Amino acid sequence: MLKVKVNNKKEYTIEPGSDSTGTIDGKPFSWDVAEVKNGSFHVIRDNRSYSVEVIKADVAEKSFTVSVNGNKYQLNVKDKFDELLKSLGLDNMNASKVNEIKAPMPGLVLDIRVTEGQEIKKGDPVLVLEAMKMENILKSPTDGTVKKINVKKGIAVEKNQVLISFA
Repeated sequence: MLKVKVNNKKEYTIEPGSDSTGTIDGKPFSWDVAEVKNGSFHVIRDNRSYSVEVIKADVAEKSFTVSVNGNKYQLNVKDKFDELLKSLGLDNMNASKVNEIKAPMPGLVLDIRVTEGQEIKKGDPVLVLEAMKMENILKSPTDGTVKKINVKKGIAVEKNQVLISFA
């Protein structure tokens, strides 16, 4: 089961079946899909032809921008696990603001890729930590501004030690 919200307005419940069939809001559907080139598809549904192109795909966030016959649509997808988390009240756990990055394990700081006062986006690399002879790139969990860098290149850190603070 998937819940797909289109342009942050209408939400559809999709139950995929087998062999290009399923239901949308309880109504059966079937379609024929052929990939024309990477990210572009030709779709036939209800004897109508559609040209579909995936413009942007953020798989981690389950967010997609697609063009259907030249019209752009923003799709946000939730699966059965997202719905389970929502029913348990655990769906907004990541919504809280993260104010610091802590060392996930003991290690050696190999590189610091940000400076104090720098604006960063979620997913930007901020620090390289060597642990067990492997380099681990720590990324920003949120958008924000680097408030304080609590470590220096070449020093050893302990697990849960605060490495970088955000404003």
